Amino acid sequence: MIHFSILAFWTGVTIVMYTYLGYGLILLIISKIKKPFALQLYQTDSELPSVTILIPAYNEDQLLEEKIRNTRALDYPADKLHIAFVTDGSTDNSPKIITQHAGITLFHSSERKGKIHAVNRVMKMVTTPIIVFCDANTLLNSLSIKNIVRHYQDANVGGVAGEKRIFKKTADNASGAGEGLYWKYESFLKKKDSDINSVVGAAGELFSVRTSLYEEPAEDMIIEDFYMSMRIAARGYRFVYEPEAFATEAASASVKEEWKRKVRICAGAFQAMGKLLYLLNPFKYGLLSFQYLSHRVLRWTLAPISLPVILVSNLVLAFYGIPIYIATLSLQILFYSVAYLGYLNQDKDISIKGFFVPYYFTVMNLAVYAGFTRFIKGKQSVIWEKAERAKL
Repeated sequence: MIHFSILAFWTGVTIVMYTYLGYGLILLIISKIKKPFALQLYQTDSELPSVTILIPAYNEDQLLEEKIRNTRALDYPADKLHIAFVTDGSTDNSPKIITQHAGITLFHSSERKGKIHAVNRVMKMVTTPIIVFCDANTLLNSLSIKNIVRHYQDANVGGVAGEKRIFKKTADNASGAGEGLYWKYESFLKKKDSDINSVVGAAGELFSVRTSLYEEPAEDMIIEDFYMSMRIAARGYRFVYEPEAFATEAASASVKEEWKRKVRICAGAFQAMGKLLYLLNPFKYGLLSFQYLSHRVLRWTLAPISLPVILVSNLVLAFYGIPIYIATLSLQILFYSVAYLGYLNQDKDISIKGFFVPYYFTVMNLAVYAGFTRFIKGKQSVIWEKAERAKL
């Protein structure tokens, strides 16, 4: 029993430490050794390619005026930037607001069949060589489009992932603090993934692809942005990361709202992993397989499973009075105690944002279990309830 518990404990610790810290360290080392990809810049605006920015918006009438102002303010030649909104299923004033602005194309259908159905429908009418996808509840920096399209001078680049940022607040609740710190670390990993090879999954807040490489995801695809970017990488193209093209949005209003989003993403992750099993073949996909397994698959499978294994095996080993395992159990009790305190104070704005990390980490891993359950039961619809965002 004791030998099995020791094996289970250290196997679990190794998996968790590698998934959340070790892989990032390996990326950092490789990126220091590997020669960076050369980046050529467009010299004049006349060389810039035509771009369509497509913004899906479902019942976003409270945000659209600001979004339109932000999009019009982007530093890109007006005759080369085609702005389009798709508002399928919206029952508020979203379509009316958009039609009041000249030079913006509106696609609208009264039927609500989900975001990917709407995007697939509109993509048949996109004629520009580059398409940029952007959420309606985000604001872009003015140079974001220029910073994205410069990568397409490299014929091996099939897509570009922008950076997601969370609005900073001096003090924040559990959702805001946890989500903000999570995306900072995620951005670091994406930057290093891109430096050595390719990003393993774009975020829907802001990303771009060559229009000619767009493949229609199945209309039941839950996290189409992730799947689409991985399909392009699997075809041998680089999907690069551009941190100077960023989409900023408010954090989820509460952990309850963030939970809805996380569970949906996790349900979609299991769906996507099932369709992307072939990417686990390192003999065909090489470095991309290593990145995909390390950055995504372990985080959605073995790492969450390992957490209870570590705790239970540690309880057994501490029972035998072995000092090192008494110490590690004490650290685990401290970690989960702080997580519980985070739970009790989740709606309070606290300036020490690291205070909420154990709670957010725990919620994030519990969401994997809930997402898997929803996936197995087939209860995650492609039409989903959006999370309420915090007021700024």
